[in-house]
Amino acid sequence: MRFKAIEIAQERPYRKVDLSGHRIAEIFASNVFTEEVMRSYLSKEALKAIKNARNGEKISREYADQIAAGMKAWAMEKGASHFTHWFQPLTGSTAEKHDSFFEPQDGKAVTKFSGNDLVQQEPDASSLPSGGLRNTFEARGYTAWDPSSPVFVYENTSGKTLCIPTVFVSYNGEALDYKAPLLKSLALLDSAATAVSQYFDPAVETVQGSLGIEQEYFLVDRALYTQRPDLIMCGRTLFGYSAAKNQQMEDHYFGSIPDRVFNYMYELEIEAHKLGIPLRTRHNEVAPGQYECAPQFEEINLAVDHNQLLMDLMDEVAAKHGFKVLLHEKPFMGINGSGKHNNWSMVTNTGVNLLSPGNDPDSNLSFLTFFINTIKAVCDHADLLRASIASASNDHRLGANEAPPAIISIFIGSTLTKVLNALEQDRKSDSGNGGKTISIAKIPEIMVDNTDRNRTSPFAFTGNKFELRAVGSSQNSASPMTALNTAVANQLIIFKQEVDALIESENLSKEQAIIRVLRKDLIASKKVLFEGNGYSQEWVEEAERRGLANIKDTPSALAAMISPSTVEMMERHGILSATELHARYEIQLEDYHKKIQIEGRLIDDMAYTRIFPPTVRYQSQLAQAIAQMKQAGMSDEDLKQHVEILEEVNGHFRKLKILVDEMVEERKKANKIESSVEKCLAYCNNVKSRFDDIRYHADKLERLIDDNMWEFPKYRELLYIK
Repeated sequence: MRFKAIEIAQERPYRKVDLSGHRIAEIFASNVFTEEVMRSYLSKEALKAIKNARNGEKISREYADQIAAGMKAWAMEKGASHFTHWFQPLTGSTAEKHDSFFEPQDGKAVTKFSGNDLVQQEPDASSLPSGGLRNTFEARGYTAWDPSSPVFVYENTSGKTLCIPTVFVSYNGEALDYKAPLLKSLALLDSAATAVSQYFDPAVETVQGSLGIEQEYFLVDRALYTQRPDLIMCGRTLFGYSAAKNQQMEDHYFGSIPDRVFNYMYELEIEAHKLGIPLRTRHNEVAPGQYECAPQFEEINLAVDHNQLLMDLMDEVAAKHGFKVLLHEKPFMGINGSGKHNNWSMVTNTGVNLLSPGNDPDSNLSFLTFFINTIKAVCDHADLLRASIASASNDHRLGANEAPPAIISIFIGSTLTKVLNALEQDRKSDSGNGGKTISIAKIPEIMVDNTDRNRTSPFAFTGNKFELRAVGSSQNSASPMTALNTAVANQLIIFKQEVDALIESENLSKEQAIIRVLRKDLIASKKVLFEGNGYSQEWVEEAERRGLANIKDTPSALAAMISPSTVEMMERHGILSATELHARYEIQLEDYHKKIQIEGRLIDDMAYTRIFPPTVRYQSQLAQAIAQMKQAGMSDEDLKQHVEILEEVNGHFRKLKILVDEMVEERKKANKIESSVEKCLAYCNNVKSRFDDIRYHADKLERLIDDNMWEFPKYRELLYIK
């Protein structure tokens, strides 16, 4: 089957994509119920009701029915036959239940889509993760329309569906999704940042969180994928000997995109643009078979929705091209894994990026205020940020000399380091780059940025935004964005209280009070600033001296979700209650141990049914060949190398079986543990810890056994057959 899959992959015809019809200006958001479209289908009053709803006002039943009627008319003209409330439960993926636009009446089918259908639906709240908030017999939950994220029509090969972005809550009102707390954190950030912005510009009325999500992924041929049970069940290869050529030649990064991959990327962009997803960038990533796409910046809630939608779209388009998209953070050992870089900033309604330093950051007090408050927030809540990006799959990637380490630190660059040092010492800095340029003959002058970039930093300042590089490629970005938004908003509220208190109690000017508080906060958070190589052992030792946590595994990292400081902050600002936080903690623990459990079971299954049999056959062939050669008169000395090969195979086989059996016993012990925390730790320390040793011997067998007998597609085939 392996060689049949290789044959199919090599002979697979390219899917032709009509590139001439992709005029972005004409197709962009053509499947989205945009404000421009609404004007054609809704009254001015109904359109105003939607705009007001984005600010928290309720939509009356009358206007809800009008809006639903307009949406239905538009969607049916687009060819949609069904509608769904599209939501993001705590599984990490999207969810939907489709209902048709009709109901029988007097023996006939009539179209129907009411305001009630639009505003609220009732999916089963007990069959999706609830962390104990819902019992099996308590099934009621609600999805409720999010008017701030546009409705869209999703196309697939079988039809079209009207999708309505929604939140998902339990019967008692607890959040069961990622969107509800994200929306609350965005409202909190808006309020806190607006209040501080008005120190500098009274015209500021709102502040919007801005986000650009870079998405890394792998592509493998679908025929080869179907012959790898580990890719199908776990999203990563549990076994696999490294290809002779992987990424060591550094020739894949930004290299020429293979034709078949290019066709896939182009069709993905076409479908994404129809849905209003502003994809702009495509390129080869570092590892062979790895790629990246990235959109322009959007409001955070919309950016998260678009990224979740994009991940669904990526796999659907890939199927048309005979590909499978791998979003696991580490699908292949020995080469780089994949992340999802979250580029975060804040923008006022007056169009000012609050994290833009301008030409003179020394005197840009507004920038310094938001810059230092963000640093202080990350310093104070580093463990929460670490917990927000923790998962079984991301554990393989963090700190693996390809991604940021598990130690949360902030890179700001040499220029801004000088600015902050000068602020601390109450002096003017020499912060500019002096208008530095690079000159090359016949080439226009190259303008040099104020500072370099640091790809080893988990939270790096990159010119006019912070880049959270530690988010996993398969993760819903709402989780880390909720943590970051809340921490920053919390810090801004504290900052304003302290500034106002100084102005009132010591009769300081506004500028004097701001600078005094900024200086205090900077000194308190300097330990999190680091400009060097985050991959080095020296940094691990230095971070320990600074008192920075190095939390390497998910069970340990998740504890910050229910720490007293997290619970107090989240409850005080109404983002998540203690009950909701504990529920999410339990869900994350369960997700972790189940994923390790599945991997352990599959390792056992693959070893016994797909690795041991060809190994035994090969051993038998070698033994028979040695016996025949001995009968033919060859001496023991002449047969020495043959016997050594047999002994080497037998040694790895014997050790592999012992290790697999030991791992299975540890897995059985872990399954009997009642405490979710103790069960996770047992899976982490006693089950997962054995995977690498098991793999070592299995991969050695792959290298030794006759290639024609090995059943799984190898790395050289998975990564290079395109």
